[in-house]
Amino acid sequence: MTIAEVDAMLTGEGGFFETEEVTVDGIAMTTLKNRAPHLRALLQNSSNHGGDGSSRYYVFDDGREATFAENIGHAASVAAALRDRYDIGHGDRVAVLAANCPEWIQTFWAVTSLGGIVVAMNGWWTEDEIGYGLDLTSPKLLVTDTRRAERLTGDPGMPMIVIEDDFPELLAHAPDAALPDTPIAEDDPATILFTSGTTGRPKGAIITHRNFGAYLGCAFLLGARDAFRFPADPDAPPAPPMVTLAASPLFHISGLHSCCVTAVASGFGHVWTTGRFDPEKVLQLTEQYGITRLSGVTTQVWRIVEHPKFRDYDTSTVSSIGGGGSVWSPELQRACREALPHAERVVGVGYGLTECSGLATNAGDDVLLEYPDSVGYPIPTCEVAIHDDDDNVLPDGAIGNVMLRGPMITPGYWDNPEATAETIRPGGWLRTGDFGRLEHGLLFLSSRRTDLIIRGGENIYPVEIENRLDEHPAVREVVVVGVEHRELGAEVKAIVVPYPGVAVDPDELATFVGATLSAHKVPAHWEIRTDPLPRNATGKILKRVVMGDAENTFIED
Repeated sequence: MTIAEVDAMLTGEGGFFETEEVTVDGIAMTTLKNRAPHLRALLQNSSNHGGDGSSRYYVFDDGREATFAENIGHAASVAAALRDRYDIGHGDRVAVLAANCPEWIQTFWAVTSLGGIVVAMNGWWTEDEIGYGLDLTSPKLLVTDTRRAERLTGDPGMPMIVIEDDFPELLAHAPDAALPDTPIAEDDPATILFTSGTTGRPKGAIITHRNFGAYLGCAFLLGARDAFRFPADPDAPPAPPMVTLAASPLFHISGLHSCCVTAVASGFGHVWTTGRFDPEKVLQLTEQYGITRLSGVTTQVWRIVEHPKFRDYDTSTVSSIGGGGSVWSPELQRACREALPHAERVVGVGYGLTECSGLATNAGDDVLLEYPDSVGYPIPTCEVAIHDDDDNVLPDGAIGNVMLRGPMITPGYWDNPEATAETIRPGGWLRTGDFGRLEHGLLFLSSRRTDLIIRGGENIYPVEIENRLDEHPAVREVVVVGVEHRELGAEVKAIVVPYPGVAVDPDELATFVGATLSAHKVPAHWEIRTDPLPRNATGKILKRVVMGDAENTFIED
């Protein structure tokens, strides 16, 4: 059966993934009928995994673990403590600034069960960036770990829970408590996830309970689609239980949606890594826990499959590799297939972004073998179109703005109506900022956001770095661009024009940038020029000319 035929069967009347038409904020859209009304319902339903909630929900590489039933108890006790001690209730924001840990997960489920909003702070931010995020979202409470608490030299302006010191009291507050019964609407915000924007400062994308449900429904539908298209061999030995590697930060859509929430909905356990990404540790965990799915950004996947000790570990349980963060090159796809020759349909990639809850298209291994530069077909309930800059639909094959619409689309950015209006276009279409084309129903990306640098899956917007370098007394002009890197995808390069007669030291400039910006934003490459940077008639620097990819056709009269 073709993909279209299988989808029609699964989503048709009477199908398990039957769809219905709904209207949200005046926008008609197609969504799945059988969906949880909110995240708390998903959490409560997880008590059935293993029959009595006894299946393992997560295990961290430091040995800490919890079953699904234990996770419900943890969430209920922490929710009661947050309500009783800090008056956290419906609509209140709680910021979480921490590395991946069980307490991050416990806080997430506690806050969302209260109808509150989790503000997922980037754990790599400096004090200046943290302050910006707190000022934007005005949380009622900050939950952080010791390492990040040390970055805050002043009063954050709200009560602060330090995980290592204070969290045990929350877990012990009401060990027999039930989950809260606060009413939660499907379109209530559940989280705020930060994403780079055209201002150079992160924007807080609002993710609702409906958005989470739409993502989960489609993720499960994709699994059902493959089960129908590629039925299991009845004579083959039983497949091992599904266990997924979770190596992405919880403050990312990939860690929060694809791992933390998906595990609760599916009943599949996840093995979480902590600290700096270590490919050999991943291989050790794969052998120890029988991991069946490896996931991560392209940088991580490269480091796993090319590790010199890859063959020293038993990876026979791994049946698939997938992830996001940037487009998977045909070379990486081939490397994955060669590393795991025993696995059928090993590679699966999707296209999405924070503002669409992480998933809009999907390409399985069979699709990638035929169209390796594609990011796949639109997932059911998600409409994909190509528009020009005036929001007109372009024909197949034409390159333009990649637009998305459906129940997974964010309602907008927190306290940023201007950015919301720029991104959520008439008719409820999300302008992704990416450019691409549709052919044969498949989406092909032409560029991964204008000027955006994606380094190891991390979005880096040049304006933020340029603004910082503009503050340096020796810098007259600066432009920041991405340069290709085989493993990371891209690295940051700064091209600097100093004031006449002033010498600049790249090492000193790097230290200056690193004083207020995260380490991954500090340029790895520097070029010092004496001639003015080329600009157009409006004064905008011509980056393609700077990089030598185009000629400067602007003539100043």
